[in-house]
Amino acid sequence: MSDLPPPYTALTRHPMMPRTSHDEAARFNFLTHFNRYLSGAIGKGNKLAYDKRVLPAFVEKHGREPEHRYEIRDAMNEDPWHRMWSALKRNSMEMRQHNGRQTVLRQLDELDAQARQFNEHSGMLELDPTVEQPHYQTAVDIHCQPGGYHSEERSGDVTVGANYDIGLFATTGGALGGLNDGGGQAIVEWIKKERPDWQPRRILDIGATVGHNAVPLAQAFPDAEVIAIDTAAASLRYGAARAASMGVKNIKFVQASGEDLSRWADGYFDWVQTTMFLHELSSKAMPRILAEANRVLAPGGLIFHIEQPEYTDEMPLFEQFMRDWDAFNNNEPFWSAMHGQDLKQVMADAGFARDDQFTVGVRAVVDPEIFPPSPDEGEEDFGRAAIWNAYGAWKPLAQAEAA
Repeated sequence: MSDLPPPYTALTRHPMMPRTSHDEAARFNFLTHFNRYLSGAIGKGNKLAYDKRVLPAFVEKHGREPEHRYEIRDAMNEDPWHRMWSALKRNSMEMRQHNGRQTVLRQLDELDAQARQFNEHSGMLELDPTVEQPHYQTAVDIHCQPGGYHSEERSGDVTVGANYDIGLFATTGGALGGLNDGGGQAIVEWIKKERPDWQPRRILDIGATVGHNAVPLAQAFPDAEVIAIDTAAASLRYGAARAASMGVKNIKFVQASGEDLSRWADGYFDWVQTTMFLHELSSKAMPRILAEANRVLAPGGLIFHIEQPEYTDEMPLFEQFMRDWDAFNNNEPFWSAMHGQDLKQVMADAGFARDDQFTVGVRAVVDPEIFPPSPDEGEEDFGRAAIWNAYGAWKPLAQAEAA
């Protein structure tokens, strides 16, 4: 079938990529197809269950339709079809994490040695042990990944970064391409069309994890200085080694918090970027990060956030409920609250005037001959396809004149 994902062996092997045995690759192949099936054919059953059983029963009991997504959640959690689907989704994520983790751990000595060699020679890694892990990263094992993105099996290891890199293929049903960088490639494609002659001098990627979205920016703008920051040293070690192994030289991975960018002067960056990061933040952290991003962004510069769309009155309540699944079942504790906010107002409060803001849709860029589109018929499928909203703003040049 044309909509089937490619085999796991279609992933592009860079020198830092952990090797998979026949059985490990077979498990990833199963999980990749399983996720596609759950998101596509099986996932559609949730709406049927809601329309045919859950909604009529709710109306009969309450004499009205649900007033918010939480009422739908409570009702759907009693439905056998949704309970089955939800359990399968959760189990698929746990199986993906376990397979990736054991694959990495059996070759950890070799991976750690390779990472040290790349990082010692490249000069592209800068760690700061005084940086504290924020509670919104340590409260749970995000995405069910053991130890989240920051923990270590031993001092200086790359376990979590390597696990993240090899498992994204299965999690996304192969929708992010051979290097799991379809998001970063989508950003590059958008900016090249939007401002084909623009040449940013300095780019900041906040919440970079292993740099799979920052590296395409460095490759697209080889004369730019790209800084990829994260609080998680374990992810940065792997990300810096990964980039170096791919021959990218104009990027640096720095351990730092987006809440404190004081090491960089006002207006230092021409572009400040996040990709699927805002929903990982607490309600207190996000405004601080956006305010810091505004401070370090140069007049005429771009701020760009790839995210899932916010919940609005125009979005059906059932869709809001389906998008909320990750908040309650995939260890994403801030997902629901973040998407329930008026992001444009949050950005305005951080200094980005509403008149300067824009929203645009972007979709992962992959090789279509190898990676067929996800089975969504070109539509967003409640947050499980590689299709996103981008919330951005161009900082006015007039701010420089006023200053």
